Amino acid sequence: MVEQKVAASATRHQQRIDDLCAASIRALSDEAGLHFRGRRLYRGEKSLPPFAPHLSPKPDIDDFQSFRGAADGMALRLRFSDAALHKRLHPTDPMERMLYEMMEQFRVEALAPSDMPGMVHNLRHRFEAWSLAFYNSGLTETSKGILLYTVAQITRSRVTAQPVVEATEDAIESTRMSIVRSLGHGLAGLRRQRFDQAAYAERALSIAHTVAGMLAAYDQEDITAENDSDTEPDDKPLDFNLWMDFEGEGEEDGFTAASSGNSRSLAESGGVYCVFTDEFDTEAQAIDLVRPALLQEYRERLDQRIEKQGLSVARLARELNAVLATPVRDGWQGGLEEGYIDGRQLTQLITSPSERRLFRQEQYAPVSDSAVSFLIDCSGSMREHVESVAVLVDVMARALDQIGVVTEVLGFTTNAWNGGRAQKAWLRAGRPPHPGRLNETAHMIFKDSDTSWRRARPALGALLKSDLFREGVDGEAVAWAANRMQQRHDGRRLLMVISDGSPTDGATSLANDAHYLDHHLCNVVASLEAQGAVEIYGIGVGLDLSPYYRNNRAFDLSASVTNTVLREIVAMIAAGPRR
Repeated sequence: MVEQKVAASATRHQQRIDDLCAASIRALSDEAGLHFRGRRLYRGEKSLPPFAPHLSPKPDIDDFQSFRGAADGMALRLRFSDAALHKRLHPTDPMERMLYEMMEQFRVEALAPSDMPGMVHNLRHRFEAWSLAFYNSGLTETSKGILLYTVAQITRSRVTAQPVVEATEDAIESTRMSIVRSLGHGLAGLRRQRFDQAAYAERALSIAHTVAGMLAAYDQEDITAENDSDTEPDDKPLDFNLWMDFEGEGEEDGFTAASSGNSRSLAESGGVYCVFTDEFDTEAQAIDLVRPALLQEYRERLDQRIEKQGLSVARLARELNAVLATPVRDGWQGGLEEGYIDGRQLTQLITSPSERRLFRQEQYAPVSDSAVSFLIDCSGSMREHVESVAVLVDVMARALDQIGVVTEVLGFTTNAWNGGRAQKAWLRAGRPPHPGRLNETAHMIFKDSDTSWRRARPALGALLKSDLFREGVDGEAVAWAANRMQQRHDGRRLLMVISDGSPTDGATSLANDAHYLDHHLCNVVASLEAQGAVEIYGIGVGLDLSPYYRNNRAFDLSASVTNTVLREIVAMIAAGPRR
């Protein structure tokens, strides 16, 4: 319990650091809408590139000043670098581009205002911390590693007029002497051109091209060495800590972001979402949609999968209790040597003058006054992930049930492909324009809030019935699930939406436009987040759901659900909703 509280406290502490750094970046760059999400800087709903290797401090290694230095570096990049010009000039070769990005970051750091010595100090501290971590990792023991490290040191030193890191100066001396002649012309003009981004870029590109050529030569030497039985090739993997995903704008942790956009139809109707007909919509208990014998088979299959995963439900329950429970007064504890005087014990002052246990203190017990609802996207593309999702939801619901947290497991799909009876009704009506949603929604209840996990076990097996999975109208489903939660009086209400894609319904998209449903989803989530009654979290199955959910995390569930995945979900809950 103590360890879990410490972990939760550390997560909240890191969240506060991220919020402080984001506020600092907004102030220094004069850009609103900047915030951190999943250790990545976002402008509104679009993620920004990492800019340079040393701007990614690690919570478990680096100190607060490193985070401040990284934040200052990001702010300077946004303030002093023309992103359009930079993108137009960047090379296509990955190595050249990495070096070019790094040198552009050094340029903007050299432009730190002289009347902000604290910023200059933070920037220097962060670069030194990164440099020492890279050096101590042993990566400089390879020819390629020491070359890249030396280039980073001497280029930053030249453009900022600051010395190289003293602790590693001797280690890079021979490499510096061997490359300075090849890089001399480019190095000479770096500081002089720091105020002219285009002129500086010309020299940076020259350096990047030369260094990339040197690295290519090393690779060729390694190939030759592999064919020489008497020579040991330099095959230690090179990880510049640091390799940056330049093409990953809009991606988080390697996951592609969901595609979203504004709907012209929705905008022309004043933002009013329409449903052509709800006559054919259904809300059903999932257990009634599967034959009992088949349901038992699904439940046995799910139990076998969970057993193979080796998931620790007891540990998960403790971690969830640490982040969801709040202390509630639970009477008094008497017979203590300090606290409030216990009037019932005052007679002991006469009968036993040496007695000191005359006090009492209020006693508190942790109570999980919360409700958690899992809303599962049961569209066709989720079929391939259904077993992993079922394992995740079943284990989470079981752990939450053990600590007294109310849970619901809900699903949403449609009763037909491409509209069904709703679309036929629209056709009979003469195809009026902008009809809104044109399909039959199907909302399914796998476990309601009044049913314990043990009693709901058979019904949860219905998640494996893949022919229930058709299309998805996410916005209405989120509103439905949130409304069910708001009817309860629990202290904290969390809605966990599990999905692998954007809302989709062929008939609705064709009759309105491609973004009608996902624009509505964004509106629903934004409205609920503004109300604050329900915390909404997006769990992306192989997809970054940040275009829809401010609080989100993406996971690769293609293989299995691991204890690491469960801990990351707990950490997301512990961090709380971002406003």
